[in-house]
Amino acid sequence: MAGSRKLSTADEVHTHAARTPHWKVVEGKKLVRSYTFPDFQSGLHFVNRVGAIAEEQGHHPDILLAWGKAEVTIYTHKINGLTESDFVLAAKIDRVVQGAT
Repeated sequence: MAGSRKLSTADEVHTHAARTPHWKVVEGKKLVRSYTFPDFQSGLHFVNRVGAIAEEQGHHPDILLAWGKAEVTIYTHKINGLTESDFVLAAKIDRVVQGAT
């Protein structure tokens, strides 16, 4: 797994968030991003690709899948906050999205 699992300071969160601009920092503890799709199958394909990355990283986001949309929430559950690893995972998920367009 890439990145540190140490709780990020507010300054570190700000610095990392600048590198993942499509993600919203919620309460300084979680990263959230919503995606839209033309149908359920496309969303499911996206979720499966994100799941493969999560398994590879050993770091698993919360994913909500519905028709035409998916929402991904990333944080380190053990410390209930953000670490460098969370931002690394967000960047990898961004690359999945960029590759699909």
